[in-house]
Amino acid sequence: MSDSVNRPGPEVKRPTLIPELRATLKQINLTPESSRSRTNEPTIDVILQSEALTREILSQVAIIAFVGQSGTGKSTRAIAVARQNNIEYLIDDGLLINGGRIVAGTSAKKAPSKMESVRQALFVDPTRSQVMRRAIVENRPTAIMILGTSDSMLEKITTNLWLNKPSMLIRIEDVSTEEERRHARSTRMNEGMHTIPVPTMEIKHEFSGYFSDPLDKIRSRLNLEEGGVALDGENERTMIRPTFSSLGSYSISDEALLDLIKITLSDLPGYGDVLEFKSEKRTIGVVFTLDLSLLYGYDAQKVLHDAQQKIGNAVEKLTAITVVSVNIRAGRLVHGKAE
Repeated sequence: MSDSVNRPGPEVKRPTLIPELRATLKQINLTPESSRSRTNEPTIDVILQSEALTREILSQVAIIAFVGQSGTGKSTRAIAVARQNNIEYLIDDGLLINGGRIVAGTSAKKAPSKMESVRQALFVDPTRSQVMRRAIVENRPTAIMILGTSDSMLEKITTNLWLNKPSMLIRIEDVSTEEERRHARSTRMNEGMHTIPVPTMEIKHEFSGYFSDPLDKIRSRLNLEEGGVALDGENERTMIRPTFSSLGSYSISDEALLDLIKITLSDLPGYGDVLEFKSEKRTIGVVFTLDLSLLYGYDAQKVLHDAQQKIGNAVEKLTAITVVSVNIRAGRLVHGKAE
């Protein structure tokens, strides 16, 4: 008998499009609750004031669990499975995500410690869980894929958010090979990198970590703006290194931002110089406040408006910072630029 008969065959990876998942979602979409009219429903505020009404609405959301050990490529694989099966909403590490956009929540990877990161991911804090429940009630997803490292973690998340128990469980082993998981673990252990399933430009300004390959992200963004095609899934995720990783952190000084702004405005007609500059961190991004000197003979309102647009676009494109607003005031009128 040949030795090859007893030798175990190669690990077979299941296709991303899981037949059982498709069948489950088809049944979910046919339920009366998902198709009933909402014309006569109470307002969102009225619903949220009643725990009974809130639980009733949340009970109509089907939950798909995606479980995998930390560092095995769970977030990356979940993006592909959700996209291929038309699941539009995901909950991952404290975030509610729809189509690559953050709907609600704060990334647990922003936490200053691993312990706090776990608490945020589980929605232990009543305020965080309340904010997430409101977002779900407002958006009314038919199904949500929740990512977790264990069955116990999924149970805690669904309990804290008043959601149903998972109607289907997908494990990372179902959609990836051992070699792929080994590579993901190596990246986590050796480089401290984590994946967030949203584009880089969605990450908040005060995110306590740094972005992997920022120049590649910028090139990809510029390529898309010029009509190019992004790599499959690459525009839907961000590789970062959280602060609680022992390998360092990422920051941009105000001086560097000021230099970037001055360079951005250097070719703007009517712009003279930056007289005052201040940046203020907010929960959802950063606010810039500037006083500019303007050149005599130009439409001041147009110059200020164009400066706002250029600053916001340049900072978001080149630094991945979310710009909430750019407040500009004309502080001085000059007859010519200083050399």
